[in-house]
Amino acid sequence: MSLGNFCFPTRNSSTPYPLRSLSRTCLIPHRRKKTKTKFIVYPEYLLITAKASIIFVTLQYNVTLPATEEQATESASLYYYGIKDLATVFFYMLVAIIIHAIIQEYVLDKINRRMHFSKTKHSKFNESGQLSAFYLFSCIWGTFILISENYISDPTILWRAYPHNLMTFQMKFFYIAQLAYWFHAFPELYFQKTKKEDIPRQLVYIVRVLLGCVNGLGLVLLVLHYFVEFLFHISRLFYFSDEKYQKGFSLWAVLFVLGRLLTLILSVLTVGFGLARAENQKLDFSAGNFNVLAVRIAVLASICITQAFMMWKFINFQLRRWREHSTFQAPAVKKKPTVTKGRSSRKGTENGVNGTVTSNGADSPRNRKEKSS
Repeated sequence: MSLGNFCFPTRNSSTPYPLRSLSRTCLIPHRRKKTKTKFIVYPEYLLITAKASIIFVTLQYNVTLPATEEQATESASLYYYGIKDLATVFFYMLVAIIIHAIIQEYVLDKINRRMHFSKTKHSKFNESGQLSAFYLFSCIWGTFILISENYISDPTILWRAYPHNLMTFQMKFFYIAQLAYWFHAFPELYFQKTKKEDIPRQLVYIVRVLLGCVNGLGLVLLVLHYFVEFLFHISRLFYFSDEKYQKGFSLWAVLFVLGRLLTLILSVLTVGFGLARAENQKLDFSAGNFNVLAVRIAVLASICITQAFMMWKFINFQLRRWREHSTFQAPAVKKKPTVTKGRSSRKGTENGVNGTVTSNGADSPRNRKEKSS
């Protein structure tokens, strides 16, 4: 029984259905030949759950600010965060699971059947296919927010507008979608039957991205990180289709290093210099203000450690690829024939080089003539 098969009364129906006929009209299915079973449900019964479903579907904590002199005709509608946002994250986590399954079944599985990948390549191809689609969508969406919110034209908003308690609709929905996607990755580890040795690597990656989902600076760093990771996964997809394709990895290697440098520069500029010169430097949990020296040092230390860890893994990855590439292209060394004493050496001399018969061998016509005389 699905909601798509329910029959609803029309608005023109002025006479309400009697409650005693509920068993006859609503619970008894109408069966027709070669058609699905349909049920009749009152919209009044759906209104009971409609109020509870709003918490899961729509964004909560809406605040309408009055119009200012610059915007005399429009009032700004902003959002802040709270405990009810967990219900919204949970709902969109289920949506992310459904989208993940659709991409897997209708796109990736069809390509896997044609390419006939091994088990190792099959799992990596699925991972890169899912992440490349998510990174591309998030990069386009995040770039649109950065342009519309004037973060690119005026980067000083990163520390001048702190604390970032109030957000626009698109920015809050962006973070809701990010949290929902990365939380959906935990059950996907079970659904995709991930290998035990790959689970710690993916857990570390998921937690690292979740910690970066903060306002202002986190949006810039996420877009930068997603763009670099998109190049890596799309290059790996092309590599699986053609193993001679290496140009994408070279471009990714350069942008990966530049991305780490830009991350450190933006973090030091925002946290180390911008917030350090701000007037409001006190710890206030109710206002969401954490601009104190200890928190700034902890944030900068965590970002530096994360970037150093990523660079260490990147260097090890490049060294491993360089070794594999050098061993694959190394020319085979020809072994010189060794002369050994005994019967085997005489046999080799008689039969010539590599077993070929020459005129100096024992089977030449001249030697046979001398022996007959």
